Amino acid sequence: MVNIKDVAKIANLSVATVSRYLNQNGYVSKRSSERIEQAIQELDYKPSSVARSLSKKQSNIIGLIVPDIKNPYFPELARAVEDMAWSYGYTVVLCNSDEQIEKELLYIERLSQTYVAGLIVTTSLMDPSVYMSINTPIVALDRIIDVTIPTVTTDNRKGAKLGTEYLLTNGAENLLCIRGPQGLKTADDRLLGFLEAIDEQGLDPIVVATSFDFKEAAKVIEQTLVIHPHIDGIFASSDTLAIAALHIAHKLGKRVPEELQIVGFDGISLGEMVSPALTTVGQDLYKMGAAAATMLIEQIKGKEMKQTVLNIDAQLIVRGTTRKEAAK
Repeated sequence: MVNIKDVAKIANLSVATVSRYLNQNGYVSKRSSERIEQAIQELDYKPSSVARSLSKKQSNIIGLIVPDIKNPYFPELARAVEDMAWSYGYTVVLCNSDEQIEKELLYIERLSQTYVAGLIVTTSLMDPSVYMSINTPIVALDRIIDVTIPTVTTDNRKGAKLGTEYLLTNGAENLLCIRGPQGLKTADDRLLGFLEAIDEQGLDPIVVATSFDFKEAAKVIEQTLVIHPHIDGIFASSDTLAIAALHIAHKLGKRVPEELQIVGFDGISLGEMVSPALTTVGQDLYKMGAAAATMLIEQIKGKEMKQTVLNIDAQLIVRGTTRKEAAK
């Protein structure tokens, strides 16, 4: 294989000069640069990205850590991050933590050892001090970690209130909130938004907690609807949970939206594919992912960041799992 010594020999220059040119680290005259470039083309030399990252203590790789790649929400975020990173000349390594602290820590350690340029994390399991101690640029996406860490997220409380109010306006009175995991700030904030809308009406809702896993959620939802058959409206803290509720409604013979109305939260593409199509509080997932990548690259390049916190409003997307009265 052709190496840097071969390039130096053809260019009739020292290895150190060629190294400075390749790593853009130090002065190389215009004439020497031309000779090096000519030698590279003649030899069809491909610089080692590993060697360059070791010498520069940084690569052109961005690490993206997600909690559960099976959740359709995270691949859509990842696509946006990858698109934006690619446009800046960076590649993305996707790491799935499975909501396990040990696994997340291992990924962070391994990525740091490869001199990753920066990290985007969509998890928040560990103490904020752990993320703050990472010696590399970092951006929190979807979940807030600490006010000192640049963040891209949605106003979850406001969005949940919006979705719940739509159910109430459409005549739902016996509401169920599928709140997601307890202690997860995203789910906690969405519960608060749901309760805020409910409190204004003086109603007594049912609230159940579950993971974002489809099968586990379906079991919890089925048990709840069997015990409380009078439920006529469901607000779910994610589209995955809402689709699980729709699946169980079909199984129990409940007509949607005539007998049971359902509103989700996220705006994933899968919501358009189910029948009836899912009414949801839609986040602009592509905008969020792209913004997080841009924010990280600004840090990596040492630029002054235009903003360190971006809170993107969600929008109600009305489809077939709710009645249309409120849309008139």
